[in-house]
Formats: sequence, C-alpha cells, structure tokens
Amino acid sequence: MITEEQQAPRSLFKTLIHGIGVIINWFEVGSLVFCITALSILLIVNFVAREVHTSIYFAEELSEFLMIFTTFVGLSYGVRRGRHIRMGAFLELMSPKLEKVFIIIISLVSAAVMFYMTYASYEYLINSYQRAHHTPALRLPAWIFYVITPVGFGLAGIQFLRTILKNLTESDTWISPEQQSEYEEEELISGE
Repeated sequence: MITEEQQAPRSLFKTLIHGIGVIINWFEVGSLVFCITALSILLIVNFVAREVHTSIYFAEELSEFLMIFTTFVGLSYGVRRGRHIRMGAFLELMSPKLEKVFIIIISLVSAAVMFYMTYASYEYLINSYQRAHHTPALRLPAWIFYVITPVGFGLAGIQFLRTILKNLTESDTWISPEQQSEYEEEELISGE
C-alpha cells in the first residue's frame, strides 16, 4: 500500500508534468491561431492589393516564415494530441501490457530522433547566423526564420518524453500525453 509520504512526491511530479503541458499547450495553440490568422489576412490583403495593380512586397517572405513557424509548432502539437504517424493496427493486435511497452519504446526512439534534430537544426541556425545572410524583401537576418525549427523539434521531443512518463506513472496505456489508446476504439465505434 502507498503511504502519504510516498504519494506526495508522485502527486508533485504529476502536477509538474501537467504544468509543463499547460504552458506548452498555451504556446502551441496561441502560436498556431496567430500564425494561421495572420497568414490568412496577409494572403487576402495581398490578393486584393494585386487586383488594384500593386502588391505587398514582403508578402511571400512573411507567408513563408509563417508557414515554417506553423509547421514546427504544429509538429509538437500533433505529437501532444497523438496525431502523429504510428502503427495503430499493429499495436491493436498486442496485449495491453505489450502495447504499452511498444509505445514506450517507440516514444523513446522518437524523442531521441527529435532531440537529435533539435541539435542538427540548432547547428544549421548557428551556421546561418554566422554567414549573416539577409532576406531579400524585409532585409532581416535569415537566421530569424530558422529559430522555430530547433524549438519545434525540442517541444516534440518533450511531448514524447511526457508520453513515456504518462505510461510509466498511469495504469492505462497512453499513445500521447493527452490521448489514451482505448479512446480511438470508442471514437470509431461511436462514429459508425
């Protein structure tokens, strides 16, 4: 039986993990809403401007930046919500305990890949910074466009680590920090 002294650190740990998730969620959702809204407004305004024979000179450059930002923040969001590519049919054939073990192994490998990509994209960012290239239209340093790349990979790695911790601390099987394995089956059954 678990005593109160043993329960307190476990509760504090769960609270800390939940708090990290809330902060990351706030950043992801806020960033995605802002970027998609800004991209939509920019493209509509630029379309209207072209109809009156003028154009916003930096529209393409800024829309490219917004797409890069959306892609890499969306990577972390997709992992957190369990919307990444996985072998669901293969996992469903396993027993619940074996499924949990495989999810932990897959999450561990995926986290390692994400953290390696964080390092590689950081190196690319530093290389871009040292070359001091500027964007053609806005004349901004090109490295500014790449800052989100290591951040997005790093946040995705954190989400995979949160999946591992969730599976180690909970009795149920979790495919992501916020998505239980059984939920999909219920969703499929209710959607028929």
